[in-house]
Amino acid sequence: MAKIKKQFMEGNTAMVAGAIAAGARFFAGYPISPSSEVAKGAAAELPKHGGIYIQMEDELSSMAALCGASLAGKKAFTATSGPGFSLMQENLGLAIMSELPCVLYDVQRSGPSTGAATKPAQGDLMQARYGTHGDHSIIVISPSSVQDCYDLSIKAFNLAEKYRTPVIFLADEVIGHLRETLVMREPEPDEITNRKRPETKNQAEFHPYDYSSTEVAPMVPVGDPDLLMRTTGSTHDEKGEFRPTPENINRVTHFLMDKIEKHADDIDIVRRYQMEDAEVVLISFGCSVRPSLNAIETLREKGIKAGLLQLVTVWPMPEKAIREALKQAKTAIVVELNMGQLAGEVRKYNDYGCNVLQANRTDGLLITPKQIVDVYEESAK
Repeated sequence: MAKIKKQFMEGNTAMVAGAIAAGARFFAGYPISPSSEVAKGAAAELPKHGGIYIQMEDELSSMAALCGASLAGKKAFTATSGPGFSLMQENLGLAIMSELPCVLYDVQRSGPSTGAATKPAQGDLMQARYGTHGDHSIIVISPSSVQDCYDLSIKAFNLAEKYRTPVIFLADEVIGHLRETLVMREPEPDEITNRKRPETKNQAEFHPYDYSSTEVAPMVPVGDPDLLMRTTGSTHDEKGEFRPTPENINRVTHFLMDKIEKHADDIDIVRRYQMEDAEVVLISFGCSVRPSLNAIETLREKGIKAGLLQLVTVWPMPEKAIREALKQAKTAIVVELNMGQLAGEVRKYNDYGCNVLQANRTDGLLITPKQIVDVYEESAK
């Protein structure tokens, strides 16, 4: 019987609790607002579970340590915000190419550069997808509650292990510092995903990489007594050895895309609110979901059939769900704390003549339900 308890907790703290529940036992990071409570919580809690916390000298080394811990067989995570996320991109690329499972918590703040360290924003959406160079795919999850910070942390680690990939946990200052009651349910063993181990102990039969399908290869930790785990950040073959031939470059590039994009139905999570009869659809993620929920209630009180499509998984973008919403609605309003990063993606799928509007805010304050309603009413004049 799983242990269940209720607790009043901050979002950043719930992320740590969820990571530990998922089996994470290694954290390397550098404190930065508004994510510092994740590091603080990891320092306090990981040793209680046989884990290790290391404060690194910067975010470059933090991400490098994560890669090393993952190679050594540990479930590993770090936490940062915009400026630190920028510094992590190089070694994030290494983790993508070497297929190293790990979770990176990005608690977004206003930017660019050092911006406004304690003000919320959702401006890292495109950076999370395209921040590191080259063609690849990645998984990005965005919470909208403290409960999500716990539950989706477990999901993030499960996806990282299943698809041998870094997973970005794209939170924000509002959700990271929000305090509310959550139900902490200890997952059952069969609810936790661990990386696949090879069935063979014969080195000649073991390949740490496999590009023959969209399924990832088994892993062994570095130092395994029977099998040698090779890897490199350069384009490599099934044995992990450098192989920069045109044919191999092409198949590796396609694999790094396909192993995620072709499993989008398994990865993508969306939530629908009052969508059954909606003619006006709000599309949002993260901290902008709550004002969006209030806005659809206000619109319905005015006799307007409004609904909300919440993107919990933002990458791979839930194309099917977005297309369904655009096909159904006369008007869509994309709600986000940036200049329109999600709106640009939504418009790519708009083959249905839907009127796509934007409700944006970029002054370090949370968007209000009234602002969202005003966008619709202005368009309806």
